[in-house]
Amino acid sequence: MKKFLNLLICLTIMFIITPAAIAAAIDKTIAQSGINKDSVSVSVKDTLTGKTVYKLNAKKSSMPASTLKLVTLSASLDTLGKDYKFSTKLYKNTNNELFLLLSADPFFTSADLKYLIKTAKNKNIISPKNFYIDDYIFDNKEWGEGWQWDDDLNPLMPKFSSYNIDNNLLNIIVSPSGKGAPANIYVTKFYPTTFMNLITTGDKNEIKLSRNNHISPDIINAEGTVKEQETVQIPVNHPKRYFILRLEEAIRDENMDYYGNFIQKKLPKSNVYIVAQVDHPLSQAIQLILTDSSNFAAETVFKAAGAKFVNNTGSLENSVKMLNSYLKKLGIDYSDIKIVDGSGVSKNNIVTADFMSEFLVKKAADKEFKNSLPTAGEGTLVNRMLYFKDNLHAKTGTLADVSAIAGYITSRSGKTYAFDIMINDPKTKMTDKKSLEEYILRDIFTKY
Repeated sequence: MKKFLNLLICLTIMFIITPAAIAAAIDKTIAQSGINKDSVSVSVKDTLTGKTVYKLNAKKSSMPASTLKLVTLSASLDTLGKDYKFSTKLYKNTNNELFLLLSADPFFTSADLKYLIKTAKNKNIISPKNFYIDDYIFDNKEWGEGWQWDDDLNPLMPKFSSYNIDNNLLNIIVSPSGKGAPANIYVTKFYPTTFMNLITTGDKNEIKLSRNNHISPDIINAEGTVKEQETVQIPVNHPKRYFILRLEEAIRDENMDYYGNFIQKKLPKSNVYIVAQVDHPLSQAIQLILTDSSNFAAETVFKAAGAKFVNNTGSLENSVKMLNSYLKKLGIDYSDIKIVDGSGVSKNNIVTADFMSEFLVKKAADKEFKNSLPTAGEGTLVNRMLYFKDNLHAKTGTLADVSAIAGYITSRSGKTYAFDIMINDPKTKMTDKKSLEEYILRDIFTKY
């Protein structure tokens, strides 16, 4: 009996000491990383009990970067519904006028636009009196709050609007000519652009493009060298103009007799019938957002959900109302966060590690959500976290000076934990931040 009591006491002591010992191990990992402890926020919760098993600066406000997509996409899917489709439709009224109803479809292409016009032509719609465009799905704000001006040419951050087409990116072909001579530069689709061409034919591809939006947004400064033909993508600086040019091309290609303007006007509720439509399911966006971390798709889906939530024009304000309603439904306190876009690109986005891990605990029972997150070796984790194999499902986030990762990890003991790690330290390399994330997760995986 005495031996049994001693064993029970030892086990009790171990049970009490172990969590503290594990926490000390993670603390040691952070201390040895050389990264300032005050710049690291961590929250780890048991998905079954919701109990916090480790925390560091968990209530401290920090920037989530692209891990924010976990939250905004979940809210958007809840509002839009899994069967939602981006549907761009062409209508005709009884007065022989055409109406193009835009849906801000992030997958819409020039080929889709040509299909709509070709279908109209095949139905003998040859000489419309007027051509109207209903673009009220979104407001006219085409970039996120707090997005950095020097990211203007970053193809990962194109503008987003009702006039989404061809990913709102311009494809520029740069090809060599004679040795030491100026390179050849042209765009694959017409768009009024002038190139200040200082690229020469050389021994390697080293191309740099820049522009001064406040002076001449349609002039691209091109510098460097080119050895082999290369396609460079840059965001279209005026999506509506690009869209209208593609529409005019489609009309000319089908010899449709229309030379007037394209007028903004809401689609009438009566006396119209549908001519053609192009649909893309919302499901296409899920992998694009979570695995490939598409900012363009994330912003479009978030704004579309805001539009549906208020049954009106999509705007950031309406999207935030939608998000807050969703978080309230989940029973999550959102008083300490600030959300200004759907992708996490803005440094004005503020969350806490505790908020993120609490959100993940609430979503843990949603197997479809968890399984949609990339695992080791996939997406933005393609060369990372291979140690964990399928025991990790997570979303990464990266901004200048900021690295983050959030998701689920199943430890060797078989327990699953929701975690969030955010590191905001301008004095350390990005590789060091990401290494620390992995070592923290190794401690969780091996010790919990």
